[in-house]
Amino acid sequence: MSHNSFGHLFRMTSFGESHGPAIGCVVDGCPPNIPLKPEDIQVFLDKRRPGQSRFTTQRQEPDQVRIMSGVFEDERTGGPVTTGTPLMLLIENVDQRSKDYADIRDKFRPGHADYTYQAKYGIRDYKGGGRSSARETAARVAAGAVARKVIPGVTIRGALIQMGPHRIDRDRWDWAEVDRNPFFTPDAKAAERFADYLDGVRKAGSSAGAVIEVVASGVPAGWGAPLYGKLDQDLAAAMMSINAVKGVEIGDGFASAALSGEENADEMRMAGGKPEFLSNHAGGILGGISTGQDVVARFAVKPTSSILSPRKTITAAGAETDIFTRGRHDPCVGIRAVPVGEAMMALVLADHFLRHRGQMGG
Repeated sequence: MSHNSFGHLFRMTSFGESHGPAIGCVVDGCPPNIPLKPEDIQVFLDKRRPGQSRFTTQRQEPDQVRIMSGVFEDERTGGPVTTGTPLMLLIENVDQRSKDYADIRDKFRPGHADYTYQAKYGIRDYKGGGRSSARETAARVAAGAVARKVIPGVTIRGALIQMGPHRIDRDRWDWAEVDRNPFFTPDAKAAERFADYLDGVRKAGSSAGAVIEVVASGVPAGWGAPLYGKLDQDLAAAMMSINAVKGVEIGDGFASAALSGEENADEMRMAGGKPEFLSNHAGGILGGISTGQDVVARFAVKPTSSILSPRKTITAAGAETDIFTRGRHDPCVGIRAVPVGEAMMALVLADHFLRHRGQMGG
């Protein structure tokens, strides 16, 4: 299987399977002399970690990261710093229950990658899905934590803004609220509705989708390059690469199709001797290049494919049958996709920061 790497100058290659001994990544292209301790990475892995509420999978993984290479510490550094060589980050799996998947070893879960992996490779890992499992995203979050330390003066934050048919009220947006509820949502009242809704979904043995918004503040004007190195192009690819994502938009995205030219235009004025935009329908990117405004990306996550409700399917031998999936699964995988979306934003921005510096010298 190829295509396990993402990025150009700042590049992440993930490895491992959901029910294997460990998962992790190799980060190549990280500049030297950046302070980096396991705690710098762990804080973000803890956000993605399973089993933290009744609304996520009850698989109990501590997701403790180990930095296996790429850092150096002696009395002159005052702490471990990157050396510029590849960073290998390792996360052991400790709570696999492969027996939960014995009943579906020869059946394809509708909506899952089971069938396509079998069709392409002639083999699939039915124990938790192997590489197709959302477990792989822990490696992305680890790499994204490193990427955040590479980008100067940039803040990246994500939030769940829709679950199933229920949306937040953007007038009640409060970034501080994101860390106060199990849904990473910025609307406290919406969090209460999400809890009631997802309790019903979970008890019915079903699942729900979600929409996530990721915002990067402090990105200067000039990152990204036409025609085939556009910042929004790479952001779309990054978000689309996340498990279960079926749609991505930048700024107003699909809603911009309903706007007039006058409404959509982000007008400009001068403020303090610098250009100032009066709106941000473009999501902080024009012509594939950052404008200096907040960079805004949004992505839609489909409902989890592993559900208890019986569904029609076929076996690997072509027999028609029904399937329901036991085991521990997220009733809404979109919840834990919030830190993953943040990580992918960080990976793209770190890559574009280094590409811009390489081309423009600053």
